[in-house]
Order: sequence, then C-alpha cells, then structure tokens
Amino acid sequence: MVLLENDAFLTELTRLFQKCRTSGSVVITLKKYDGRTKPAPRKGHAESFEPADNKCLIRASEGKKKISTVVSTKEVIKFQMAYSNLLRAHMDGLKKKDKKSKSKKTKATQ
Repeated sequence: MVLLENDAFLTELTRLFQKCRTSGSVVITLKKYDGRTKPAPRKGHAESFEPADNKCLIRASEGKKKISTVVSTKEVIKFQMAYSNLLRAHMDGLKKKDKKSKSKKTKATQ
C-alpha cells in the first residue's frame, strides 16, 4: 500500500475512477487514525498512548492497486471539498433501481 500526500492521493484516485469507468470497481474506506503503526498491546502490558490530534486514514483500492492518505484535522475542510467534488464528477456510472421489482414486493407482502 502506498501512503501519499492529500493532493497526490486525489490525483491518483481520479486515475483509478477513470480506469474503472467501463468495468470494475473502486473500494474506499475511511477510519480514525491515531498514528500507531503497530497493533495495540494486550492486557498484560499497560502502555498508554495519547495521539497528538485526531486524524483520518483514507484508503482506496482497485484490484491490486492500493493507495492511502492520512488527513489531519487542520486539512479536513480543504480535503473534504476536493474529495466531494471528485466523487460527484465520477458517480455518473451508477445504475438506477428497477421500479417494477419494488412494486412486486409490496404486493406480495399485502
């Protein structure tokens, strides 16, 4: 997995979306990141770890290609605006739901 800067991550994410436009999918995950690179110790070891500030780890993968970035609290607004614009631009390939199947389900339950 490649850890990128925020702008480089958005650029590479754009490339992943363009590559998967006709077929394939891009999986994006977000989670809270406290700066640890090793797993938390078990109960026997009492080691307290206080993160400096809250961060968000964002990962994107498409097949074997994986990218990630860490967004700090100071950069969240700027990153969120750029990220939302990127998603809006590339969410046009979604399929609409079939309304006929929905009406059949409601008739079957009545």
